[in-house]
Amino acid sequence: MTDSHDSKNQDLTSPDEGTPEGRRTFLTKMAVIGGGVVAATACAEKTTAKRAPAAPATKAPPPPPVAAAAPAEEAGHTGLSAEVKPGQLDDYYGFWSGGQSGEIRIVGVPSMRELKRIPVFNRDAATGWGATDFSKKLLGGRMSGDTHHVHLSYKDGTYDGRYVFVNDKASARLARVSCETMEVDRIVDIPNCQGTHGIFPQRHKTGYVFCNSEFRTPLPNDGKDMMDPKKYGTLHTAIDGETMEVKWQVMVEGNMDLCATDYQGLYSFAICYNSEGGVTLEEMMGSDRDHLYVFNIAACEKAVKEGKTITIGDSKVPVVDARGKDGPFVQRVPVPKSPHGVNISPDGKYAMCAGKLSPTVTVVQLDKLADVFAGKIKPRDSVVAEPEVGLGPLHTAFDGRGNAYTSIFIDSVITKWNIDNAIAAFKSKDGKTPNPIVQKIDVHYQVGHTNASMSETKDADGKWLVALCKFSKDRFLNVGMLHPENDQLIDISGDKMLLAHDGPTFSEPHDCVIVNKALIHPKKIQPRTDPRFREYEAWAKEDGVDLLKDNKVIRRADGTVRVYMTSQAPNYGMRDFKVKTGETVQVIVTNQDNVEDLSHGFCMSLHDVNFLVNAKDTNSMTFKVGKPGVYWYYCPWFCHALHLEMRGRMIVEA
Repeated sequence: MTDSHDSKNQDLTSPDEGTPEGRRTFLTKMAVIGGGVVAATACAEKTTAKRAPAAPATKAPPPPPVAAAAPAEEAGHTGLSAEVKPGQLDDYYGFWSGGQSGEIRIVGVPSMRELKRIPVFNRDAATGWGATDFSKKLLGGRMSGDTHHVHLSYKDGTYDGRYVFVNDKASARLARVSCETMEVDRIVDIPNCQGTHGIFPQRHKTGYVFCNSEFRTPLPNDGKDMMDPKKYGTLHTAIDGETMEVKWQVMVEGNMDLCATDYQGLYSFAICYNSEGGVTLEEMMGSDRDHLYVFNIAACEKAVKEGKTITIGDSKVPVVDARGKDGPFVQRVPVPKSPHGVNISPDGKYAMCAGKLSPTVTVVQLDKLADVFAGKIKPRDSVVAEPEVGLGPLHTAFDGRGNAYTSIFIDSVITKWNIDNAIAAFKSKDGKTPNPIVQKIDVHYQVGHTNASMSETKDADGKWLVALCKFSKDRFLNVGMLHPENDQLIDISGDKMLLAHDGPTFSEPHDCVIVNKALIHPKKIQPRTDPRFREYEAWAKEDGVDLLKDNKVIRRADGTVRVYMTSQAPNYGMRDFKVKTGETVQVIVTNQDNVEDLSHGFCMSLHDVNFLVNAKDTNSMTFKVGKPGVYWYYCPWFCHALHLEMRGRMIVEA
């Protein structure tokens, strides 16, 4: 599974050779937009960037050279094998966000084989999602989305295998997927928000899922105050992970990016950039620092309970107004300019904040936050380390052995660093401490998110790490202008990181989580427990139909026609039915087969009707009948040796 196109050993002090322009040189130029950013990244080709005034820290010894991205079997230890032989199963489920595709993808790790795509906010022709009655109702007529961050539900600091949550940045929504069926069961709109980006569930139980709105807007956004950005704000939203109801929101002044939660249920976090409140790039670069928002959950709940809240526009959701100064609801921990990621260490002790325009990661000690809220120390006093890790740090993963792994966008590396050594270096006054930087490894190219196996739980196991690279350039066959992304699998089980596999992915996953397979238990036959089945059962009760057995045409008083139909390979329970041109028809199909992996579907010729019906499942779609004639419906999913004969006729009369 290793890739023969591995990079040569190289030291970051030298430009790349053998190309018209070194990729770091080129991409550094691409990253330098606007005067403030130019100042922050002008040192991109030097070994050690100058410390920005915004990020004071103890100067560390020069970092070691970047390690070659060598195949595991060529490195200092034998390494883990990424090969999963035919008939064998992966050790982990990987849940990938799908970016502009609006979906979630399930990937086997370590094989990196894509196992399934779960349509969420997108129209999916294969399954009918977005056009079936249930999915159409959930989506509210919208056919696209932008999924960035995918996280599972928790219990006692680790995954409980019940739900997957994912955001829609495009339309300010949160969706929930049942791990039992790997299908969406709920979608909720988040009021008064735009650019819902970072999300994170509580880790001590399936409590709140917190969602950050990234884009500052007038609140309410009703056409007033549009040209006065000082009146703009954003909302940190608490959604009940069990009921998917929006419970409360906190209004702040800055753009919120990534989100995190602690392990005790005390705090939620939002990284903030553009604390200036600018609307152009230049205006967003004025300050030396931005900050980490720390939300005191108990204080917010108390304010809601006591009615010390406001509402915004037509929304009835209670809002705690925490704009301006630090207080009981929110504290602002200063961090270097334009931070992006915030990640919590598996021991629950530290929050790691990575700043795009500083070569550092800010380490916040969480047990100091109580004193921050009590006014005993200043917010910045909770910072206990700030190691230099490289140019353009974004996100941090963990191995459970005291090491952190930070993705470095401009340098195109993953930096492995030791947390305790970073803290010691920050405290040291004589510089006589171990270098916190353990190793850097090339990735290909311009890594965004990174995550490691079980990294976001107390059970981080330090086996595999994935670097989700934004550019693949020369790593795969040329397929035209739009290149695949490159998800690189790295073995972190030993002292050295070892590149194990290149994985091309369709644009554009943003984040992933890697979950031990022992925690995930999907059903192989539809259990019929999802909320949509209550709707089908209600329709059948109205019409006096046995949903699991009957094949009937019901003409309703409102003029619609319901066609109840069963399927059992290789036959539909109804061979034909008659309707009139222009009528609205709802076809409801129940698959009677109780056989694993025996899916059926229903496709009506020339009517744009095509949907999936899994074993023991029911699904439905509503459409308007076309002009008079004979229209064949058939099963589009191969199910039997006589699959092609599985069909029937819709006879349309004038």
